Amino acid sequence: MNKINVGRVLLGGLVAGLVISIGNFLTNRVLLRDAMNAEFARLHVPEPGSDFIVKAVVLTLVLGIAIVYLYAAIRPRFGAGVKTAICAGLMAWFFAIVYAGGVLGMVFGMPLDLIAKRIVLGLIAYAIGAIVGAWLYKEEPSPSA
Repeated sequence: MNKINVGRVLLGGLVAGLVISIGNFLTNRVLLRDAMNAEFARLHVPEPGSDFIVKAVVLTLVLGIAIVYLYAAIRPRFGAGVKTAICAGLMAWFFAIVYAGGVLGMVFGMPLDLIAKRIVLGLIAYAIGAIVGAWLYKEEPSPSA
């Protein structure tokens, strides 16, 4: 059995995290900008500043690494490729967006249609990020016997 190629997990994970960060930006600051700004105003909180954005991007890069690590771990059972990458991305999407985002959205009283839009757009970003990250992952060659 081949070992997980940590270098490729890091490379693929960082790229996956970057793709997801771009997707998060497009979701929250472009496609849903007006609705998100209305929520910030309703909650009396300022728009996220650079400090928050830097922290969020760093955490998303770490999440990308976790997604590609999960891909590498499940690859022997599910096989290499897009389906397996999407499975890994779906796990992260479920916990980060559906569960955590849904709970926080309900706690803060966000409209259900806004929560649903963020969930759907998150699915797209996480799937693309996972596919790109998995595409960059390659197994270490088996040692010759």
